[in-house]
Amino acid sequence: MLDWLSVVRMADQEAVRWALAALPDGHAEQPVGVRRGNQWIARLVEEGLVQRAQPAFNDRSIIWATHQGIGKVAPNLYRQTTRHEIAVAAVSARYLARGYTWFRDRRPASVQDHQVDGVAVKGDIVELVEVELTAKTLGRYKLICNSHASRMTTGGITRVVYLGTAEATRVVSSQADKFIFRDHRPRLLTLSTFDVRGRWIGSEAQLWDTMPEPVAGVGTGAGALVPSELPIHELWDSEASR
Repeated sequence: MLDWLSVVRMADQEAVRWALAALPDGHAEQPVGVRRGNQWIARLVEEGLVQRAQPAFNDRSIIWATHQGIGKVAPNLYRQTTRHEIAVAAVSARYLARGYTWFRDRRPASVQDHQVDGVAVKGDIVELVEVELTAKTLGRYKLICNSHASRMTTGGITRVVYLGTAEATRVVSSQADKFIFRDHRPRLLTLSTFDVRGRWIGSEAQLWDTMPEPVAGVGTGAGALVPSELPIHELWDSEASR
């Protein structure tokens, strides 16, 4: 759990409950109960491993790991990206509960490259995951879609998943129709799962009912709940050659 918080940096209580659900056997269709989630948080707060707060701008508590817990300074809760980061944690936790490992994406290799919000890996299934609470300027989507298409073609990506607000995902879907080649277009999925405040309002079933087949010859064999920064091309190339 602390390894996961080291990656996502902050999460709300619901995300913590989903991540806890992954611990027994790495697969769960529901989060643990509110009581168990609160007990876990309270115990680690008492031990000095996590902290929680509810900033005035937010309608829910935010949990993060302390320096004692992960060796990193506390995140700035007042950054403009806080709502987005909490939403990414909400998605990440649901992937963990389904037996995936969650990684940070590699840094962009060039100005034509794009870094996604997370990479979810389960055996031979490799997904690029984006959280889109507000649409980007339209001019940026051509570069981003080109990057997605390149990685689907040569990087062993099973699919690209966008989760966001209804408005933002409509824009993404429209831009993908323009810039993603028809052979790859079905592998870019857009799901309306968040409201404008960044709260999850979607159905988890949307994520798992449309799973494509994994890309042949690609896999990491990574175990669940061992997240870290993933040097994607290097790791996948070496693993695929074995």
